[in-house]
Amino acid sequence: MVLCDILDHHTHKRLPHAPRQVLKEQIARAQAMGLTPMMATELEFFLFKKPLDEMRAEGYRDLTTLGLYNEDYHILQTTKEEHVMRPLRNYLVAAGVPVENTKGEAEAGQAELNIKYAHALLCADHHTIAKHATKEIAWQQGHSATFLPKWDRDRVGSASHVHMSLWADGSNAFHDPDAPHTMSQVMKHFVAGLIAYAPECTYFFAPYINSYKRFAKGTFAPTKTAWSVDNRTAGFRLCGEGTKGVRVECRIPGSDINPYLTQAALLAAGLKGIEDKLELAPPATGDMYDDETVPEIPNTLRSATETLRGSAMLRAALGDFVVDHYTRAAEWEQEEFDRVVTDWEIARGFEKA
Repeated sequence: MVLCDILDHHTHKRLPHAPRQVLKEQIARAQAMGLTPMMATELEFFLFKKPLDEMRAEGYRDLTTLGLYNEDYHILQTTKEEHVMRPLRNYLVAAGVPVENTKGEAEAGQAELNIKYAHALLCADHHTIAKHATKEIAWQQGHSATFLPKWDRDRVGSASHVHMSLWADGSNAFHDPDAPHTMSQVMKHFVAGLIAYAPECTYFFAPYINSYKRFAKGTFAPTKTAWSVDNRTAGFRLCGEGTKGVRVECRIPGSDINPYLTQAALLAAGLKGIEDKLELAPPATGDMYDDETVPEIPNTLRSATETLRGSAMLRAALGDFVVDHYTRAAEWEQEEFDRVVTDWEIARGFEKA
């Protein structure tokens, strides 16, 4: 496996729209401000009993998960998956990826892999390696893993929450022991930027048609842009309150993200908040799904595409070429889906239309 930067073979310059380069540009922007972005991602996925080739040959019908009931913190159920999860942890650690833990998630067959926080670029590298390793090791053990955000209409989806902090002089610049919630002014501006520009960044949190099926009420997949203190229905959650590890978690991204692009978009929004000294509103409380006072993120790929296309902030931060490139990628995804005749349409209208 090779992790590298892509160069234009004519000019030998780095391709501006290559995901790793997009993230590097935002890291450099933060460093110019005297700040080092530190991040961690959570990888959620589902394990299935059959291997991928067999499932593909069957047309992905009658899918059976490896676990058959909610296994969140369930010791016996996760033990049944140890022949997959133990080598995943051990081999990743041996490869230099600092795994903290694996655990069962809140759905049958759903698991979560957590990796220690790191410099933003290294975090994205770790995420990429770990995602590939999960699929390979599941296959080696005769099973399969999917990072599709929503594979069943009646089950919760899979997320990839992103934890963020900015460091200066070797310590967390988000931490102020004397401030409310121990949030420094820098952190408040950063979070205000995240909230203000979340709709414009949504494509980078949810890049495919299926991504938006995950945003369902009551599933802890947030649809609103507010921040909160330990409230999983909000798009952004304060973590580590009262400690030097205080940070913000973005709960919007799904398990299908490109981690480089997601982290770059988050940095672009947060750094803009710092530059403009945006004011942070008080934390939201209660169930965000029913709070009509809180703005929503786009709920379809079409809508996210248009907010991306019109984002002056992202055009200034990432460049017109990058925004236009990924706007076209989003359009292509929608165009391909629009040509497909789905099983639902046939079942609904074959006889009755």
